[in-house]
Amino acid sequence: MTVSVTREGAVLTLRLDRPEKKNALTQAMYRALSEGLRTAEADPEVRVVLLAGGMDFTAGNDIADFAARKEEGPSEAFHFLETLVGFAKPVVAAVRGHAVGIGTTLLLHCDVVVASEAARLMMPFTKLGLVPEAGSSMLLARRVGAARARWWLLSGTPISGHEAAEAGLVTRAVPDDAVEEEARAVAQLLAALPPGSMAETKRLVLAAEKEALETAMRAERESFGRMLRGEEAQAIFREFLNRSG
Repeated sequence: MTVSVTREGAVLTLRLDRPEKKNALTQAMYRALSEGLRTAEADPEVRVVLLAGGMDFTAGNDIADFAARKEEGPSEAFHFLETLVGFAKPVVAAVRGHAVGIGTTLLLHCDVVVASEAARLMMPFTKLGLVPEAGSSMLLARRVGAARARWWLLSGTPISGHEAAEAGLVTRAVPDDAVEEEARAVAQLLAALPPGSMAETKRLVLAAEKEALETAMRAERESFGRMLRGEEAQAIFREFLNRSG
């Protein structure tokens, strides 16, 4: 099982569990994450979701699995993002090691992110011949400022957990061995608060950018699909698969 689901009190944990691939995400894993969120949404006993990995959060998309997809229309990754964006309950993320591509952009939709000071966040979309997703083309600039967002998205340069916290991309950065404990403490604190008030507060906080976010994600989805089918991305994928195969 590459995504485990456990519950401790009112906190449901979705844990990426594919350490041999640094938790690189497959379509099946995205599907499991979406199902886990829907289960948590429907269960009144669950008040907070904790999203975690292990030594690594995630290395992003599994390129071989990604390249092998034949279906038309939105991928499981986009379905997962839509589920995460619409999720009404608080989401806490615990980030260690690598957080690549969607492993970084999904954090924009988490309510609290506890990262290792030594974590390595990266959005290498241009290096893959692709474009940003998860609404990051809009949200990242609002979060960290336009100049820093453009540099990170255009260059794909790595960002330490410490730098991400200073910029406001994550909530706080702590020593690596304290990430899980700190994230769980935050999740339990939020779970102890009135759930109706939490959900309504989250709705109000997100309401102002809801329409703009939907527009940005639609534009990203169209552009991502077009770039994915383009020669730049296809050549990069072929080179990667030939090298790894």
